[in-house]
Amino acid sequence: MREQSRATAVLGPTNTGKTHYAIERMLAHRTGVIGLPLRLLAREVYDRIVALRGPSVVALVTGEERIVPDRTQYWVCTVEAMPLEIGADFVAVDEIQLCGDAERGHVFTDRLLRARGLHETLFLGADTMRGAIAALVKGVSFQRRERFSELSYTGMKKISRLPPRSAIVGFSVENVYAIAELIRRQKGGCAVVMGALSPRTRNAQVALYQNGDVDYLVATDAIGMGLNLDIRHVAFSSTAKFDGRRIRALFPQELAQIAGRAGRHTSPGSFGITGEARPLGEEVVSAIEANSFTPLRKLHWRNSTLDFGSAARLIASLEAPTEDLWLTRMRDAEDLTALRSLSDMPEVAAALRGPAEVRLLWDVCRIPDFRGISASEHAGLLARIFGFLAGGGKVPAAWLAGNIARIDRTDGDIDALSRRLAFIRTWTYVAQRRGWVEDEKHWRSETRAVEDRLSDALHGRLTQRFVDRRTSVLMRRLKQRENLVAEVNDKGEVTVEGQFIGRLEGFRFRRDAAAGPDEARTLRQAAEAALMPQFILRAERFYNSPDTEMDLTEQGGLMWGDTAVGKLVVGPEPLKPQVEAFVDEEAGSEVAEKVRRRLQHFIERRIAALFQPLIGLQRDEALTGLTRGFAYRMVEALGVMPRAAVSAEVRDLDQNARAALRRHGIRFGQHTIFMPALLKPAPTRLRLVLWSLANGLDEFPESPPPGLVTIPTPPGLPRAQLLLAGYHAAGTRAIRIDMLERLADMLRGCDGKAGFEATPDMLSITGLTLEQFAELMQGLGFEASRGERPKPRPAAAAPETDGADAPAEAASADVTPPEAEGEAPTEGAPTASETSENTAPEPDTAPDMPADAAAVSETPAGPESADRPVPDAAAELEVFYTFQRRARPPRGDRPRGPRHDGNRSTGKAPRSGEASAAPAGDRPENPDRPKREKPGKRTGKAEAAGQRRNEKAPRKPREEGPRSFSSGPARNDRIDPDNPFAQALMGLRDRK
Repeated sequence: MREQSRATAVLGPTNTGKTHYAIERMLAHRTGVIGLPLRLLAREVYDRIVALRGPSVVALVTGEERIVPDRTQYWVCTVEAMPLEIGADFVAVDEIQLCGDAERGHVFTDRLLRARGLHETLFLGADTMRGAIAALVKGVSFQRRERFSELSYTGMKKISRLPPRSAIVGFSVENVYAIAELIRRQKGGCAVVMGALSPRTRNAQVALYQNGDVDYLVATDAIGMGLNLDIRHVAFSSTAKFDGRRIRALFPQELAQIAGRAGRHTSPGSFGITGEARPLGEEVVSAIEANSFTPLRKLHWRNSTLDFGSAARLIASLEAPTEDLWLTRMRDAEDLTALRSLSDMPEVAAALRGPAEVRLLWDVCRIPDFRGISASEHAGLLARIFGFLAGGGKVPAAWLAGNIARIDRTDGDIDALSRRLAFIRTWTYVAQRRGWVEDEKHWRSETRAVEDRLSDALHGRLTQRFVDRRTSVLMRRLKQRENLVAEVNDKGEVTVEGQFIGRLEGFRFRRDAAAGPDEARTLRQAAEAALMPQFILRAERFYNSPDTEMDLTEQGGLMWGDTAVGKLVVGPEPLKPQVEAFVDEEAGSEVAEKVRRRLQHFIERRIAALFQPLIGLQRDEALTGLTRGFAYRMVEALGVMPRAAVSAEVRDLDQNARAALRRHGIRFGQHTIFMPALLKPAPTRLRLVLWSLANGLDEFPESPPPGLVTIPTPPGLPRAQLLLAGYHAAGTRAIRIDMLERLADMLRGCDGKAGFEATPDMLSITGLTLEQFAELMQGLGFEASRGERPKPRPAAAAPETDGADAPAEAASADVTPPEAEGEAPTEGAPTASETSENTAPEPDTAPDMPADAAAVSETPAGPESADRPVPDAAAELEVFYTFQRRARPPRGDRPRGPRHDGNRSTGKAPRSGEASAAPAGDRPENPDRPKREKPGKRTGKAEAAGQRRNEKAPRKPREEGPRSFSSGPARNDRIDPDNPFAQALMGLRDRK
């Protein structure tokens, strides 16, 4: 009956519809068998036929998979698994040109010679097989099919310049992975297809490509065997491959088989080279384009008439030669090598008792070496399996379960999962053999389930490593010219089409830092297309937000909540800075201008609120002349300046001018002229920012923590910055300028020449320890002398206050400023220090009080040691400090010329024997001239105090010879007895 069947060879290049024609012919018969070169292709054809006829009549048989329904009509198989004795009406063998393959050619040759359908037989393949088929198959007819589309050569292209829908072909796993990684970085990802993949993994990867999730496919030569994909261009990364024994160049027909995958159906396709591939010769290119190749002259063959009488006879039959000129005996295959190894094992040889055992041994030796560890390792496994099966046995369930359990793990990387998939294929093959395991259905299902789990895990790892879904999705949507929709959550995270692309910080987009340079370009394009509506909505919300949601940092940054939206830049005046908005160019000029205007409104209102006294002073049109000039200096100094810098201007102001300035909150301190309202923390921070902007600083100084009276002086910090921060430098520490003025008021009644000790009030307002206060006083121009004395008994009565000190204490109490710390004085009311300045001599003639003066003692200083109770000899000692004003160096040690002390200039040279110039207001009297009191410079209380001290302390007899203040008090005859201030000095001297 087979002799009467019709045999047809359908030959032609790729993309001619040969496989599709074979499926149609098979379904036209009642039963049929089709053999395909790859397990992957067999699965694809099986799915197509199931879709047409249903799963109940279609069987799938491969080395590792067997689906055979009870009413099977159509068998889809790999060529090795084709059933030849079932008597099917139709038989087809695809890719028949593989008869010339050195590894598997003998299987295809055997099917060419022996596989026949009862009614029809088809051989599908390349035109190079025409001669061989005509010679070996009697009565065969030929059909020539032409390619549906044109195939052209495009030459060399870089991977980065390959067009979309391209397939890059590599011939090793390492090469495939390297190319896939490069495409992921540059193009967003690719699918990976290799012959070693399971059908499930392969189908999942192909779906990524076919669905458009990725535009590139990286594959081995497995795509050349009938895989129908939407490929427009095929690029060879190499033109040589390892064929199992050596690296050889690909034959032109092999290149054509792969290149022919480009251009499906009527769409034209192209092929070329990329990477390190050598250029194709002109003759090769012409042969591929014209599909003109050298015909096959030899087909690989192995004897199929086997002798199972013994192992030696079986090996001899497999090695039998052929006399056919079209056939050549193939080189030794894996199964023959394994048969030789096992037959030499004593335990295997002992089990070979007859042809049945020899046939069983041959079936075991045909298990493919999926693991690929080594030939000896593979032979050992086969010997173990044969030992279980010999004598009618089965593979033990426990042993099989243990091997499967070690593989059933989905952790690890791509290589680990690929190895496990190769291992499970061995046990899948064993489970598919009839009679080898006890519960065939269970173990076939179990191995299939493990393979599916590993396949899914491998697909996930491949996708995770070689596909950047974010970039691929965004690129696809950008190419489709669709409107992208961006979503921004409360954390500022931006997602487009469900893909995280970065964060929106204010009005600036920050792309995902994990993205590479190539991916960043795609993210930027997606952001430009999707974020414009978000920028507009956010600008509208920002423009209508209250000032309470904004803030100014100490470095001049403008914040909206926790996000920086701009910064201050220098303006025409210190009180009129400008703003620079942080807005991306992609947001547009309208959004940028809206943000800038809102920030400008905010900073103008902030300056007006915090610097209200200064703004009022600047805008007061009632101020004229010197007063207006002084107000300008005050505005220019941002509300605080040293008195020494404007001493001449202060001296020229009359009382009405000073009163007008006081109404604006200006306080004329002994050391500093300032506005107490501007010493609060918020104005201080703003003042430092505005001053730093006006002076072009790159890094702005920070304001001290609020609430501190004194702070350590940072090394190298200019005094101007300390003053702007509201502090006056005094040695290693700095004291707040308002507290400095209070301390100066307390020091007015102290004798800076005779020496004094600190009062508890002095210690209280500074908040310093004994030693710290002494250091502060030294920084303020005082000498601190440390001493120890017995501490009075606690039970001793408190010493009575000397009447001579009462006026000084009263004077100190009288000049204490009435306003609270940090608060502005009552409008129009002069402070104690200001009252003193109005009645006392100017700093060049009045007694000089250094900027900050404080004495530290653990107990209040008494007037005289005689008034203190006498302690016991073993009494506890206490530490005390005595403070004296530090004398200025003699005039002879200073450079000659006019002296400018900020108040007045004099060109007079010091007289011989005259005392060195003391600080302003504390200069010693000229012994040759009685001191003249300037009218209006002494307060009534000070006169009373001096009068009382003069009355209590009798004058000593006149001493002979002139004496200077540097060596002691002046002579009595050089002092005007009618001068109350002179009388106070005499009384203090006599009492000492």
